[in-house]
Amino acid sequence: MPITRTVPMEQAALALDVDSDGVAWLVFDRPESRVNLLTSGVMARLDLLLADVEEGIRAGRIRAVVVRSGKPGTFIAGADVEEIAGVTDATEAEALAREGQRIFRRLDLLPAPTIAAIDGVCLGGGTELALACDVRLASDAPETRIGLPEVRLGIIPGFGGTVRLPRLIGLRAALDLILTGRTLDGRRAARIGLVDECVPAPVLVERARRLALTLAERKGAAGRRRRRAGLAGRLLDETPPGRRLVLSQARKRVLRETRGHYPAPLAALDVLADVSSSTPLDEALAREARAVGPLIASAVCKNLIHVFRLTEAAKKAGPRAEARPVERVAVLGAGTMGGGIAQLLADRGLAVRLKDIRAEAISLGLRHARELFDRAVQRKRTERRHAEQALRRISPTLDYSGFGTADVVIEAVVEKMDVKKQVLREAEERVPPHAVLTSNTSSLSITEMQHALARPENFCGMHFFNPVHRMPLVEVVRGAASSDEALATIVALARRLGKTPLVVNDGPGFLVNRILAPYLNEAGWLLGEGARIEDIDRALLDFGMPMGPLRLLDEVGLDVARHAAAVMYEAFGERMRPAPPLTAMAQTGRLGRKGGLGYYRYENDREKGPDPAVYTLLGDAVPARRREIPAAVIQERAVLAMINEAARALEDRIVETAADVDLALIMGIGFPPFRGGLLRYADTLGIPTVLQRLKIHERELGPRFHPAPWLRERAAAGKGFYA
Repeated sequence: MPITRTVPMEQAALALDVDSDGVAWLVFDRPESRVNLLTSGVMARLDLLLADVEEGIRAGRIRAVVVRSGKPGTFIAGADVEEIAGVTDATEAEALAREGQRIFRRLDLLPAPTIAAIDGVCLGGGTELALACDVRLASDAPETRIGLPEVRLGIIPGFGGTVRLPRLIGLRAALDLILTGRTLDGRRAARIGLVDECVPAPVLVERARRLALTLAERKGAAGRRRRRAGLAGRLLDETPPGRRLVLSQARKRVLRETRGHYPAPLAALDVLADVSSSTPLDEALAREARAVGPLIASAVCKNLIHVFRLTEAAKKAGPRAEARPVERVAVLGAGTMGGGIAQLLADRGLAVRLKDIRAEAISLGLRHARELFDRAVQRKRTERRHAEQALRRISPTLDYSGFGTADVVIEAVVEKMDVKKQVLREAEERVPPHAVLTSNTSSLSITEMQHALARPENFCGMHFFNPVHRMPLVEVVRGAASSDEALATIVALARRLGKTPLVVNDGPGFLVNRILAPYLNEAGWLLGEGARIEDIDRALLDFGMPMGPLRLLDEVGLDVARHAAAVMYEAFGERMRPAPPLTAMAQTGRLGRKGGLGYYRYENDREKGPDPAVYTLLGDAVPARRREIPAAVIQERAVLAMINEAARALEDRIVETAADVDLALIMGIGFPPFRGGLLRYADTLGIPTVLQRLKIHERELGPRFHPAPWLRERAAAGKGFYA
């Protein structure tokens, strides 16, 4: 019977149908939604239907159960994040986890074979539901992704996943998924035993039906036995000393990578330290629920949910114009950046024309692209065949041949305005009229570049962050003449590349580098006051930044940083005046990591600690003796400098909302997600407090801490950045 709109969504989202062979089909199909979610209503509906299944089994009408989705490309995307966001009491959170565990345990205990037929996205609670089934089948469709990403929301799997997964695939393999939140496609899930079979998508449902009948005939509900590891693996996964060693090493790794800021991975390790495969399942589930409660109620969870909302909103943001089709892309400039962009384009199936004026530069770009593919193969993120096919999509050239069919041109030449104008003008003369031209500049004016073009409406910025293959953000920069069609085309291209695009208006440094500049500069001022290199960087690492500011300057390249600092100083004046130690460092000729020496020493591309010679090199720019500056002071000054500049960027309408700023800094520089973003953190402090601290630093340190008018206005109105 077709579902009508009068049926409540919870009832319509899950249906039970029993076919003539006695196979019960539990079909998830949430109305008017592209994904299935395990809302509280859906879970209650599942509980009721499981009662019907139990009655059908007792009466002999049901012989086996198959759980599947009625939506192509998605199985179950997990629990409803908004419901998790609304839970602020740990006791309530624990009770909700226990209820979910009870319902999945009911599925687990059905006296008939149960099969999960997974096609598409299967995450969080969806994976936990599948784990409660006897057998799991997955399709080989590229959309199929299976995993437990709860840790990315500051929690752990709470419907049984933390304890069931290690029993199925072994402790070490389970930790790799639970502690990272990473997902697997169908084939890789089958290789580790997470699913029993990976089958072609068109035959998945029929294979599930035949298997259900086979298992029903055998009168057995058991899935395949867990594949046995070698002796060493069994000693690590299954013996108390081995488990202690595995968990101890995992804890050290988590603390090293998170510095203790994320409690969820540690909570998962605590649960697994308390239970083993021999612990009765109900007892283990109770331990899991007790751990979940405080995590759901924590500020870290709420901040990470805020970040999740930002990323989901970004998937729909951008100009409303229709994007032009893109299949062929030309890249101007074959250095490390150009090679990285070409590799990413080719990896996503695009034909790439890579141009430079020097053959050795072409060789460098191609070598960098090949190294990236080789690394992906070594880490089993792609197959060798795919890598070789993708590499062949990159065709090098020393002239503009082949540009006549380009849909998009990405310029990544040296950061000099006159050079960029020249190559963009030359490229425009050789591409079709519909082609969109872009510049990968990090700080130069997109509007000024448009003045050199005959079709300025077809030009905008496309600012990748380094390294291209890792950093998720792309700033799509609107120049004065950029059309919505051009912007929409580049936004769509960025998404095709797996990036998160953010449309920003033109201005020195755009958004991310503009806010980053005073942060890096403040590290220089602190160095000039006698702080040690390692103390400055350690303080910001302890705050949650992925890299200290001086180490980041080395990574960016001291020559590149020098150029960017000059652009910012020219644009914004005294508040961006480079700190004397940074100016002195620029005169030493050091390049940072790429040259083997910067604020740190590097050997074989590995950082070997701060270089003590820096203090001598900087001469009068730093005091003769180092002094202790409290970590809290270092953190406050560096972060307040960013908050203040972010307020000015909002005043200047570089972007429109605090959410834009927070998304950009999390994805562009790795601002700690557990804090929810720079401006959510500012709201946590309170705008009056931010204003008061800026005024104190302005009196002591000068005009670079002069509060932005925006902050004064918000404080006077009693509002935060998120009004």
